[in-house]
Amino acid sequence: MAAQKINEALEHIAKAEKYLKTGFLKWKPDYDSAATEYGKAAVAFKNAKQFDQAREACLREAEAHENNKALFHAAKAYEQAGMMLKEMQRLPEAVQLIEKASMMYLENGTPDTAAIALERAGKLIENVSPEKAVQLYQQAASVFENEERLRQALEMLGKASRLLVRGRRLDEAALSLQKEKSIYKEIENYPTCYKKTIAQVLVHLHRNDYVAAERCVRESYSIPGFNGSEDCAALEQLLEGYDQQDQDQVSEVCNSPLFKYMDNDYAKLGLTLVVPGGGIKKKSPNAAQDKARGSAAAGSHADEEEDEYSGGLC
Repeated sequence: MAAQKINEALEHIAKAEKYLKTGFLKWKPDYDSAATEYGKAAVAFKNAKQFDQAREACLREAEAHENNKALFHAAKAYEQAGMMLKEMQRLPEAVQLIEKASMMYLENGTPDTAAIALERAGKLIENVSPEKAVQLYQQAASVFENEERLRQALEMLGKASRLLVRGRRLDEAALSLQKEKSIYKEIENYPTCYKKTIAQVLVHLHRNDYVAAERCVRESYSIPGFNGSEDCAALEQLLEGYDQQDQDQVSEVCNSPLFKYMDNDYAKLGLTLVVPGGGIKKKSPNAAQDKARGSAAAGSHADEEEDEYSGGLC
């Protein structure tokens, strides 16, 4: 079966090369027909699991389409070449070709297809190079945002934010989350704004920036419905515990369902949040005085009991 497919592919390549030849009666190569034959060869090589030869056929198809000024089809062929590299586990090279395809889609005036290609490249490289994946997702988000496809842009930004948190690139994560929150506010998805505020606060506290966390909550009071929501109440309790160095209060908030059932990367931030100062709860002066008075009263009561029985039971 494989040998048959390889022979079939080689026949298509021979036809393609014949279409590209020029002569006395044929002054211009037939790029369109050659591209079609190279495309058929690529499919046959792929079916025979000859991925390197399939990649080469795709690249020749792309070149023929470029010469024919058919940018969209050229981009598709470059993308297919990238997918052949993926099958060969040559992921950085695959991503390079898919990026090239996305640029051609943009040049052709099909930005949605460009953004989808960038997302596909991001998924390919995410486990190998999260930094590159973040860049690709952010590029895809920008393309979607320019096309006013804000929900798709938010999906890409969300992926970038989570990867930044996972990689402990918290300064960048804080900026990415702010961008998400701004767009959610723009499309009036206020409940999700509350969740993004929680994520922001956790990121800021992990950055040891209590001031930024407090400012984040304060600025969110302008979001309709935030003040008085359970999200707001939980965040105020969290900040109070953090400020008072009360690890028990902080842990109680971060272990609540509101925090535990967030996206996994943000839930982990909550579960690993440690307050400064070793988590020793500060006692207020009034509490200390109350405790002293309580001890004194207990001592006085003990003295009275001792006096009562000092003369014996009779």
